[in-house]
Amino acid sequence: MKYFKLTILFLFLVVAKAQAAYILLPMDTDEQKNHLKAYGITYWVLDNGAEAWWLLNYRGGSFAFKHNLIFEKECLTRGVSFDVIPDAQFNKILSDISNQEVNQEAIKLEVAPKIAVYTPEFNSKGEKIQPWDDAVTLVLTYAEIPYETIYDEAVINDRLAEYDWLHLHHEDFTGQYGRFYRSYQNQPWYRENQRRMEALATELGFAKVSQLKLNVVKKVREYVGGGGFMFAMCSATDTYDIALAAEGVDICAEMYDGDAADPTAQSKLDFSKTFAFKDFRLSRNPLEYEYSSIDHSRGRNIVPEQDYFTLFDFSAKWDPVPTMLTQNHTRTVKGFMGQTTAFRRQHVKSSVLVLGETKVANEVRYLHGKFGEGTWTFYGGHDPEDYRHFVYDPETDLNLHPNSPGYRLILNNVLFPAAKKKKRKT
Repeated sequence: MKYFKLTILFLFLVVAKAQAAYILLPMDTDEQKNHLKAYGITYWVLDNGAEAWWLLNYRGGSFAFKHNLIFEKECLTRGVSFDVIPDAQFNKILSDISNQEVNQEAIKLEVAPKIAVYTPEFNSKGEKIQPWDDAVTLVLTYAEIPYETIYDEAVINDRLAEYDWLHLHHEDFTGQYGRFYRSYQNQPWYRENQRRMEALATELGFAKVSQLKLNVVKKVREYVGGGGFMFAMCSATDTYDIALAAEGVDICAEMYDGDAADPTAQSKLDFSKTFAFKDFRLSRNPLEYEYSSIDHSRGRNIVPEQDYFTLFDFSAKWDPVPTMLTQNHTRTVKGFMGQTTAFRRQHVKSSVLVLGETKVANEVRYLHGKFGEGTWTFYGGHDPEDYRHFVYDPETDLNLHPNSPGYRLILNNVLFPAAKKKKRKT
């Protein structure tokens, strides 16, 4: 009898081991119904205490994790394509990827990063004061990836250390209110935003909004230097660096801060303080919808139907970070405009890693760099699925774009910290 029980136990273990399996989320063009929600599934798996694999350059940058029925049900619920494969097949994939002749790598993802979105507060009715949306919050919501919102008060009070990943919402860190004065100075939302920002600056001990914003970008720089991951889009990219370069210099005209800008401001810029950009020239016309020569929105001789940028290929084994950030099911991504659309190549520092470019326009669309122990990424344009997104335009319905390559680049940045960070203490 004892022998019989041991035999049954042995057979059970053999069968259980034979049935051990992984869930593979293929991320190539034809096999994944919803690329964006696949990131949300992977984040959800991590957030529930399991580990996952990011298979770089394997079928469009696929994800994998150990199978269980709960994970399988969640994939079905969210409409994410998946394959259940046995242990042996998954190990064979890992073995093939490890081949030094193959430009692929398997990266283990361990802990879901805690995400903060720097975005303006809502009014007392829960409505947005500023009449535009933000691509990152749209895709985080669509992918069902949780995040918290913070703004200037939290940043100034050193709360950034609570988060692993920080997104800077479409923002003007120079204190010029987006340079919307000429077109929208009499609009209620513009005047209300200016009133609230001036009140917030005073409350936090600053004489001007520009001084408040400068201290915000310096706090963000400390956060990155200490090991944080920062991601910015549209005007939060160039105005971030402009504010750093212009520390101690008044670059705001009277309608923005009550007194005239320093006429010698250009000569006082310090480009050694910036993350990405150098040798740019400030726009001296306060009514111009432009901050500096960094942005390449104007003079782009590209018709919308032909506006694409190309992602660079990197060595997955030797350069896993840029490889993670450029995972996609296509190397050419549809272009899109914004207040800051793209970056003039001559203003990009040589130390910065270019991830994507529009070569025919001699412009850079997607940048990455290190600062201290952390990293930052700048992505030009406002909405990857709305070529020209204007003030008052409705937000993009991502149900219509579940396989968007442009939005995938955002989500690459969201999951990237999970491959490097250590578990937080609870």
